[in-house]
Amino acid sequence: MPRAQHRMNCTGPSSDLEPRRRGTPRWFSRRPSRLAQWLIPLSLSLLLPSCGYHVAGRGDRLPPDLKAIAVPVFVNESSRFRIEQTLAAAVTREFIERTRFRITPNPADADAVLKGTVKDVRSGVITYDLNTGRATSLQVQVTANIELVDQHSNKVLFSNDRYIFREEYQVSLNPSAQFEEDQPALERLARDMAHTLVTDILENF
Repeated sequence: MPRAQHRMNCTGPSSDLEPRRRGTPRWFSRRPSRLAQWLIPLSLSLLLPSCGYHVAGRGDRLPPDLKAIAVPVFVNESSRFRIEQTLAAAVTREFIERTRFRITPNPADADAVLKGTVKDVRSGVITYDLNTGRATSLQVQVTANIELVDQHSNKVLFSNDRYIFREEYQVSLNPSAQFEEDQPALERLARDMAHTLVTDILENF
């Protein structure tokens, strides 16, 4: 599952990217009491068994005759260059590492096809320096439409038309290095999206 806040997956409507001021609330720096230090681990140990965790990766709810999945390059409707290749490569790698399916880029050789469309890629300021007004960290957001279709029955096995993933990155003092920082952020985002997508398909959420 993607890490909260830093790499967040939202399947609902996208919220505006609003800047926030740097600074830590005063209460955050207080050290917990000894009683709290003892109670928190105990509470977690009691709660975790009931959280509904289960093993992922079986794909038991997918058709039993599904042996091969095609992951062609996604369609890119955004202005971001080659983002569709980055996402498709990450999804392909995730399927190969975690599942028993044969993965191919050619739909003619597969029982099901994973169709992806990148709808939007945008960036926004997350934090800024109060003294200079200069942005210190940005957030990149990708919205995609994903569909897994059984080629034998034309049945949609999985669909999500609003996959939204976000990734933060720090802004360099050198403006010319911004793209260099932006690209690794997109690659991290692609890995998180691929992991969540494959988990969703296998567990049939």
